[in-house]
Amino acid sequence: MLSVEPLFVVILVGLLGLFFFGFLLVRRTLTGLREGYEDGQR
Repeated sequence: MLSVEPLFVVILVGLLGLFFFGFLLVRRTLTGLREGYEDGQR
C-alpha cells in the first residue's frame, strides 16, 4: 500500500476544483457571448 501525503491530496483536490471552476466559467462566458452575438444578428 502506498503512503500518500494528506497535504498532497488536499493540494491536488484544490487544483482540480480550480480547474473545473475555471472551465465552467469560460464555458458560460463563451455561450453568453455567442447568444449575444446571435441576438445582435437578428
